[in-house]
Amino acid sequence: MQQSAKGKVRIIAGLWRGRKLPVLTSQGLRPTSDRVKETLFNWLMPYIVDSECLDCFAGSGSLGFEALSRQAAKVTFLELEKAVAQQLSKNIQTLKCADRAQVVNQNSLQFLNQPQNQPHFDLVFLDPPFNFDLAEQAITLLDKNHWLRPQALIYVETEKTKD
Repeated sequence: MQQSAKGKVRIIAGLWRGRKLPVLTSQGLRPTSDRVKETLFNWLMPYIVDSECLDCFAGSGSLGFEALSRQAAKVTFLELEKAVAQQLSKNIQTLKCADRAQVVNQNSLQFLNQPQNQPHFDLVFLDPPFNFDLAEQAITLLDKNHWLRPQALIYVETEKTKD
């Protein structure tokens, strides 16, 4: 799978408003559009500040970086593809936010399949590769293994159904 850092994602608002971050162009990688991201974060604004977030199937990291820009306390990026995870780490270095962000280069479902003694996340972004039925599995593991705080929110982006 050939990859190059030709793409860019834009941070819509907050500390890094207007900043463009390089992303790898890779098969199946589809960053959330600016319009969708702006609408989503307008809805989520009351919940972002000081929240701990999980950007599951992170890809470009667009949603996690937007949350950090808007004062989320911490974001964990889960990304399976090594080169994509490395680009996420570079973007964290560029933004000088390593104290608030970490990249885990691992299969998201394997990561979530680890039972937790205490919940970690207030907000979860789930934008899995399409056509693999991963969103439902991830939600089940988030709940079953106690990753979510009591009032946690989960944003899910999936393909359109054929119904």
